[in-house]
Amino acid sequence: MKVIVIDSGKVRLNKFIDWLIYMVGYTLILIVASIIFNDTFILDNSHFGMWAFLTSVIIYILNKTIKPIILFLTLPLIGITLGLFYPFINVLILKIVDFILGSHLETKGVFILFFVAIAISLMNFLLEKMVIEPLIRKGE
Repeated sequence: MKVIVIDSGKVRLNKFIDWLIYMVGYTLILIVASIIFNDTFILDNSHFGMWAFLTSVIIYILNKTIKPIILFLTLPLIGITLGLFYPFINVLILKIVDFILGSHLETKGVFILFFVAIAISLMNFLLEKMVIEPLIRKGE
Protein backbone atom coordinates (compact mmCIF):
# COMPACT_ATOMS: atom_id res chain seq x y z
CA MET A 1 0.00 0.00 0.00
CA LYS A 2 1.39 3.37 -1.01
CA VAL A 3 1.50 6.04 1.68
CA ILE A 4 1.83 8.95 -0.77
CA VAL A 5 -0.58 9.20 -3.72
CA ILE A 6 -0.38 11.55 -6.69
CA ASP A 7 -3.92 12.43 -7.71
CA SER A 8 -4.47 14.87 -10.60
CA GLY A 9 -0.97 16.29 -10.12
CA LYS A 10 -1.56 16.87 -6.40
CA VAL A 11 0.50 14.93 -3.87
CA ARG A 12 -1.47 13.72 -0.85
CA LEU A 13 -1.54 10.97 1.73
CA ASN A 14 -3.35 7.70 1.10
CA LYS A 15 -6.96 8.21 2.28
CA PHE A 16 -6.86 5.25 4.64
CA ILE A 17 -3.58 6.37 6.25
CA ASP A 18 -4.96 9.92 6.57
CA TRP A 19 -8.17 8.60 8.14
CA LEU A 20 -6.26 6.34 10.53
CA ILE A 21 -4.01 9.18 11.71
CA TYR A 22 -7.03 11.34 12.51
CA MET A 23 -8.88 8.48 14.24
CA VAL A 24 -5.93 7.81 16.54
CA GLY A 25 -5.70 11.54 17.32
CA TYR A 26 -9.44 11.84 18.05
CA THR A 27 -9.29 8.72 20.23
CA LEU A 28 -6.39 10.06 22.28
CA ILE A 29 -8.11 13.42 22.78
CA LEU A 30 -11.32 11.70 23.93
CA ILE A 31 -9.48 9.41 26.34
CA VAL A 32 -7.50 12.32 27.82
CA ALA A 33 -10.69 14.40 28.12
CA SER A 34 -12.47 11.57 29.92
CA ILE A 35 -9.55 11.26 32.34
CA ILE A 36 -9.24 14.98 33.03
CA PHE A 37 -12.98 15.76 33.16
CA ASN A 38 -14.04 12.46 34.72
CA ASP A 39 -17.16 13.92 36.37
CA THR A 40 -18.62 15.71 33.35
CA PHE A 41 -17.24 13.83 30.30
CA ILE A 42 -17.72 10.14 31.02
CA LEU A 43 -16.52 7.74 28.33
CA ASP A 44 -16.86 4.00 28.83
CA ASN A 45 -13.29 2.72 29.28
CA SER A 46 -14.06 -0.97 28.87
CA HIS A 47 -12.52 -2.95 26.02
CA PHE A 48 -9.27 -0.93 26.03
CA GLY A 49 -10.43 2.20 24.24
CA MET A 50 -12.90 0.62 21.81
CA TRP A 51 -15.63 3.08 22.78
CA ALA A 52 -13.28 6.02 22.32
CA PHE A 53 -12.37 4.73 18.84
CA LEU A 54 -16.04 4.16 17.99
CA THR A 55 -16.80 7.68 19.19
CA SER A 56 -14.04 8.96 16.93
CA VAL A 57 -15.47 7.12 13.93
CA ILE A 58 -18.95 8.52 14.59
CA ILE A 59 -17.55 12.05 14.97
CA TYR A 60 -15.71 11.63 11.66
CA ILE A 61 -18.84 10.37 9.88
CA LEU A 62 -21.00 13.18 11.29
CA ASN A 63 -18.34 15.76 10.34
CA LYS A 64 -18.46 14.50 6.75
CA THR A 65 -22.27 14.21 6.48
CA ILE A 66 -24.23 16.41 8.88
CA LYS A 67 -21.73 19.17 9.65
CA PRO A 68 -21.83 20.75 6.14
CA ILE A 69 -25.62 20.99 6.39
CA ILE A 70 -25.49 22.55 9.86
CA LEU A 71 -22.74 24.88 8.67
CA PHE A 72 -24.85 26.03 5.72
CA LEU A 73 -27.91 26.60 7.92
CA THR A 74 -25.98 28.60 10.54
CA LEU A 75 -23.81 30.56 8.12
CA PRO A 76 -25.60 33.88 8.82
CA LEU A 77 -25.13 33.39 12.57
CA ILE A 78 -21.46 32.52 12.07
CA GLY A 79 -21.05 35.65 9.95
CA ILE A 80 -22.78 37.91 12.48
CA THR A 81 -20.64 36.58 15.34
CA LEU A 82 -17.49 36.79 13.18
CA GLY A 83 -16.89 33.05 13.45
CA LEU A 84 -17.35 32.74 17.20
CA PHE A 85 -20.37 30.46 16.73
CA TYR A 86 -18.41 27.89 14.70
CA PRO A 87 -17.11 25.88 17.71
CA PHE A 88 -20.69 25.41 18.86
CA ILE A 89 -21.33 23.38 15.72
CA ASN A 90 -18.66 20.97 16.98
CA VAL A 91 -20.38 20.98 20.37
CA LEU A 92 -23.64 20.02 18.65
CA ILE A 93 -21.85 17.18 16.83
CA LEU A 94 -20.47 15.92 20.17
CA LYS A 95 -23.95 16.11 21.70
CA ILE A 96 -25.35 14.06 18.80
CA VAL A 97 -22.61 11.46 19.38
CA ASP A 98 -23.55 11.43 23.08
CA PHE A 99 -27.15 10.68 22.07
CA ILE A 100 -26.10 7.92 19.63
CA LEU A 101 -23.80 6.10 22.08
CA GLY A 102 -26.21 6.28 25.00
CA SER A 103 -24.67 5.09 28.24
CA HIS A 104 -21.19 4.61 26.77
CA LEU A 105 -20.66 8.38 26.49
CA GLU A 106 -22.23 10.77 28.95
CA THR A 107 -21.69 14.50 28.86
CA LYS A 108 -22.90 16.96 31.45
CA GLY A 109 -22.88 20.58 30.43
CA VAL A 110 -21.95 22.56 27.35
CA PHE A 111 -18.66 24.04 28.55
CA ILE A 112 -16.88 20.68 28.75
CA LEU A 113 -18.03 19.88 25.21
CA PHE A 114 -16.76 23.29 24.13
CA PHE A 115 -13.29 22.52 25.56
CA VAL A 116 -13.27 19.04 23.98
CA ALA A 117 -14.29 20.55 20.61
CA ILE A 118 -11.48 23.10 20.86
CA ALA A 119 -9.02 20.31 21.80
CA ILE A 120 -10.12 18.30 18.74
CA SER A 121 -9.70 21.35 16.50
CA LEU A 122 -6.25 22.03 17.95
CA MET A 123 -5.31 18.38 17.47
CA ASN A 124 -6.45 18.57 13.82
CA PHE A 125 -4.21 21.59 13.27
CA LEU A 126 -1.21 19.98 14.97
CA LEU A 127 -1.61 16.69 13.11
CA GLU A 128 -1.81 18.55 9.81
CA LYS A 129 1.30 20.64 10.48
CA MET A 130 3.46 18.14 12.37
CA VAL A 131 2.56 14.77 10.83
CA ILE A 132 0.72 14.93 7.52
CA GLU A 133 2.56 17.80 5.81
CA PRO A 134 6.05 16.41 6.69
CA LEU A 135 5.01 12.99 5.37
CA ILE A 136 3.85 14.56 2.11
CA ARG A 137 7.04 16.64 1.80
CA LYS A 138 9.15 13.55 2.46
CA GLY A 139 7.31 11.62 -0.27
CA GLU A 140 7.64 14.30 -2.95
